[in-house]
Amino acid sequence: MATKISKTTSKGPLTMADLLAKAGKKFISYSVGQKIRAKVVSKTHKALILDIGGKSEGIVTEKAFIEARDFIKTLKVGDEVTVSVLISESRDGNVVLSLRQAMFGAAWEKLEKARDAKEGIPVYAKGVNPSGVAVDCEGVGGFIPTTQLGKEASKNPQSLVGKYFKAVPIEVDRTFNKLVLSEKEVSEASDIKEASEAILKVKEGDTYKGIVTTVANFGCFVKIEIDKGREVEGLVHISELSWGRVERVADVVNKGDEVKIKVIGKKDGKLAFSIKQALEDPWKEAVKKYKPEARIKGKVVRLSDFGVFVELEPGIEGLIHITKIPPATRIKEGDQVNCYVEEIDTKAKKLSLGLVLTSKPLGYK
Repeated sequence: MATKISKTTSKGPLTMADLLAKAGKKFISYSVGQKIRAKVVSKTHKALILDIGGKSEGIVTEKAFIEARDFIKTLKVGDEVTVSVLISESRDGNVVLSLRQAMFGAAWEKLEKARDAKEGIPVYAKGVNPSGVAVDCEGVGGFIPTTQLGKEASKNPQSLVGKYFKAVPIEVDRTFNKLVLSEKEVSEASDIKEASEAILKVKEGDTYKGIVTTVANFGCFVKIEIDKGREVEGLVHISELSWGRVERVADVVNKGDEVKIKVIGKKDGKLAFSIKQALEDPWKEAVKKYKPEARIKGKVVRLSDFGVFVELEPGIEGLIHITKIPPATRIKEGDQVNCYVEEIDTKAKKLSLGLVLTSKPLGYK
């Protein structure tokens, strides 16, 4: 009678994990969505086979294969990639994988290289909104602001939708999935090169006469001439328009105005201008004009819990402390009030005022 022999160890029957261990493989279970490193074993026109170090091989096939077809063409046997699990075990016993993670990683690397090299890469325009053009680039969603469209494209951004064209990545942040590109860096490359060369000649502290080209909520853009026929633009932030308080840019400048500016910054090919710094700082003469006990008239520009701020001239404001205002006195923004100077500190640019009253309660002037 034949004896039936079972595979055992001194500890008992061999398990599947034992058999896999003898074959040099580990028993590993995977969960859907899990990201793992895999090595390319082989590829066909319909599937990519990968070694994932488990009891069976991983496979990229069907829809996942089609979406990664171009990326798979770049892979060769032995390459390592990051994959994510779509199905932990198929009917054939394989782990079904996706290369989307690897594709995006490769796409971001390509975008970073293009940004560093200032190189244009193909993008596909998906839609337009008032702020710019939404595009797809290497499978990554990106955006081209209207300020980064060339002259021709900015005339009719809608004409770009549904078309491929080149743009240069100018902001690439894979951590926050942020991609900003410039179309004009390609379409107006020669003009930008000339402007960059002209900007090199501009020095901080220089003053120029220029023309306001654009007015926005945050400031205005001013065009100046560096050499004969060579012009560049810079931004005057709203805080640099005037020594006085500015509520609306349009209250100070309009498109086409000629202004005098001072260059206050130069970074990454962009210029920062100031209109107010091209003028004399009113605080330099304040100590002569506003001596203690001097009586002046000013406009109430702001109310606070501790007093009233009064503008004496653009750039010069003083505070009437609440203790200097009788309880029955009603003051509102826009009122013209008669004041007197109590104290002035030109270094700190502070001016303490008192309120001149028609009737004199005890303790008031």
